[in-house]
Amino acid sequence: MFTNENKFNEPIFSISTAARILNISVHTLRMYEREGLFISFKNNSNQRLFSQSDIERIQCIRTAINEAGISISGIKTIYSLIPCWKIKGCLEEDRKKCDAYNNSHVPCWSYEHKNFCKDKNCRECEVYYKYSQCGAIKELIKSISR
Repeated sequence: MFTNENKFNEPIFSISTAARILNISVHTLRMYEREGLFISFKNNSNQRLFSQSDIERIQCIRTAINEAGISISGIKTIYSLIPCWKIKGCLEEDRKKCDAYNNSHVPCWSYEHKNFCKDKNCRECEVYYKYSQCGAIKELIKSISR
């Protein structure tokens, strides 16, 4: 069944169209991707495609940089603090060997997963698509602290 959520997450915009929508350069989009701020979808010919959800995520990143004065390094650190181990239900023995759990400099989706998530597509993981959107991190922290 095809829902509005599927349409929202369907990668349909080329990188040049996404850049135009966001009013930024293609170079900036590639830099954000290299920095691990988002994961682009790549089709069979390795062309980057963006969904409406990706566009909103990048708008959030731009707002954090331009209006809140948060650096790219700061955004990566904030993303790295998302408790993916709690969301995914990782066992303590898995956490001991997990770079995402043991380091706090880049988001979990930036690591090469060797254990628990090794066969998973990070772009489809709820930690990536649900909790790294604007406002979602704060709501997650509120729910955990209750």
